[in-house]
Amino acid sequence: MSDQIIVTTGIYDAIKDTLRRKKVSLEEEKRLTAELRKAKQVRRRDLPTDIVTVDRKVTLKDHTLNFEHEYIFVPSIKEKLKKNKHSILSDIALAVVGYRVGDVIEWPFRDGERKIEILKVESWEG
Repeated sequence: MSDQIIVTTGIYDAIKDTLRRKKVSLEEEKRLTAELRKAKQVRRRDLPTDIVTVDRKVTLKDHTLNFEHEYIFVPSIKEKLKKNKHSILSDIALAVVGYRVGDVIEWPFRDGERKIEILKVESWEG
């Protein structure tokens, strides 16, 4: 698993803002704060294509609940759950943002710890 997340400065700032506004659980806040401390910030054009970020279609396997699902991560203002477009600041996105294909993340969701694996990351133009 990657020992640091890789995010654009914009995503880094958006996560920091989410933490400031207390939009996450205490456990998530601790985890995100620790990840941001060691995160590598890059320009959008320097972000590897296999990293989970905004405007990417991501296939995840939830090992805890035993299912696979495809998510499209978009800016918060473009979230449309009926069209499977999830905000990059949604619970599931915050758990995997900055990680890459093959990473397995143990994440403290509000309903309990879950183990999520990133199977595929594709560019998405909406």
